[in-house]
Amino acid sequence: MHAGGIPEDVINRCMARRGRLHTFESIDPAHTAMLVVDMQNAFVAEGAAAEIPSARGVVPNINRINAALRQAGGLVVWIVSTYGPDEENRWPIMYDHVFGEEQGKAFRASLSTGAPGHSVYAPLEQHADDITVSKNRFSAFVGSGGGLEELLRERGIDTVLVTGTVTSVCCESTAREAAMRNFKTVMITDANAGRDDEEHWASLSNILLGFGDVYSTDEVIGLIEA
Repeated sequence: MHAGGIPEDVINRCMARRGRLHTFESIDPAHTAMLVVDMQNAFVAEGAAAEIPSARGVVPNINRINAALRQAGGLVVWIVSTYGPDEENRWPIMYDHVFGEEQGKAFRASLSTGAPGHSVYAPLEQHADDITVSKNRFSAFVGSGGGLEELLRERGIDTVLVTGTVTSVCCESTAREAAMRNFKTVMITDANAGRDDEEHWASLSNILLGFGDVYSTDEVIGLIEA
């Protein structure tokens, strides 16, 4: 879990902008999907190639939200990063420029289909009715070639809850794009995991100010059950 919270100046700006803190004050679970982003062994397992240690701490909260949403008739979608072995999933900008050669090879290998790192972290509770969507970019929308949006539209989803890791990278990228595609977008403070507290809360502040909403696990479960 990340220590800290949304800064007071961000809260004040939200209040000045819309007269209340929260953008969305209710959730219709039948039209809501939980997007669980990149909670794969490559990020979550101890000693993994791209380990985010705080990601292990949010597993129980992700399981709790998923259980509440399934019970209320909502949808759970597992978003998995896939960067190989197919060449079409190779992201040249990332693997030829952003990463160094050795680090890029290790990262891509761990997130290739069939690799142990590609699998969803075992303590996360997956159900038969859940859906899995693969992505080859940070955002699950552009990274799935439009497939995620298509399946959400087909199921009448208009609200997405974003959880997973890394808060400021794939989770925020997915949340920003969801909002720009006109989905009501909510990130969960203690069900997203970042590299450090500062990056985590800065990312959530961006979402609350300009893209959607931010709630805790207990708060969002309360809205689902209401």
